[in-house]
Amino acid sequence: MHSLGILGVGELTEKVVTGLRRSGFDGRLLLSPRNARRAEALAVEQGCEVLANNQAVVDQADLVILGVRPESLAQLAREVRLRPGQRLVSLAAGIGLDQLAAGFPGAHCVRVMLSYAAQYNQSTVVVCPADALTEQCLGPLGNLVVLQDEPAFELATVAACMNGWFYFLLHDLQHWLSDKGLPPAQARELVLGNLQDCLSSARQQPEYSLKALGQAIATPGTFTADGLAILMHQPASASWGAACEVVLDGLLNRAR
Repeated sequence: MHSLGILGVGELTEKVVTGLRRSGFDGRLLLSPRNARRAEALAVEQGCEVLANNQAVVDQADLVILGVRPESLAQLAREVRLRPGQRLVSLAAGIGLDQLAAGFPGAHCVRVMLSYAAQYNQSTVVVCPADALTEQCLGPLGNLVVLQDEPAFELATVAACMNGWFYFLLHDLQHWLSDKGLPPAQARELVLGNLQDCLSSARQQPEYSLKALGQAIATPGTFTADGLAILMHQPASASWGAACEVVLDGLLNRAR
């Protein structure tokens, strides 16, 4: 069993630790002392070890997970030295492999994107480039997607931002139902339940496009078709596309 070290104990890496233990990982989980209260809580709740400093984590870990914010990366790079060929798995959005290699010379760098659903082992786990050790260690956190080039990974980062946006759409739909008289808990369950129905059907029918699956429901004369006609005349998709372009431009500009 490999030992995993985490540099930067924050919200996301806390979810990663929880998901790893939930999946049955019983190896050593080594935490940097940053965010001491959260690290100590994980030590108690998830059997982690909080080490004295970042270099101690690097020295004892087979695979190092980089969980600091991008603006903290340069400072961290000055503090630690990785072993030649040691895995460095970066969760820092917008920081390319060339930048990681320059900051951590000799390390075997891999980029990973995942969501808070990692704590439930239900996250999409995007890995770039393919790396057997990283996939073995983090694959149990959810649905593994392996990409070979960074342009594709940047698009996957945009998709990860959609994860956060969806909550606001679902919130609006829930509140429409609540405003019409449904108890909030039932409105929430209906919105989430119908979303889950959609996801389940789509995953079971990969041979059909998402549009085709929708068209099969919104047939002429149905209430679904009536509502869709309104949505098509007032398309929210244009705003969603604009939001995606803003995120992608920001990622590409940071990588330059």
